[in-house]
Amino acid sequence: MLLRGEKKKNLIMVSELLVPPLATYGQGFANIPLHMLPTDFNIIGTLHSHPSGDLTPSSSDLNHFFGIMLMIAGFPFANEKNIAVYNRNGKKPTLKVTRR
Repeated sequence: MLLRGEKKKNLIMVSELLVPPLATYGQGFANIPLHMLPTDFNIIGTLHSHPSGDLTPSSSDLNHFFGIMLMIAGFPFANEKNIAVYNRNGKKPTLKVTRR
């Protein structure tokens, strides 16, 4: 998924989740053809799942980082405890989930 939102000072707000066009996936991988994406300066990062429940980004996750944040959702996908957010350096900023 693509994350659309905005950054204001040290606060990043995600407003929409977008399904990228022509994405492919299979056992252990997902691919987004970045060259096929429309120009959208409000795309701030990506979201993908780790069905194993391990919320740690892989080296591939960090090497293919897009935007300013990476969000990983892990099994059992029940609540915000099953979500982790990382910056480009693999560090975890503070995550606050609010609903509108």
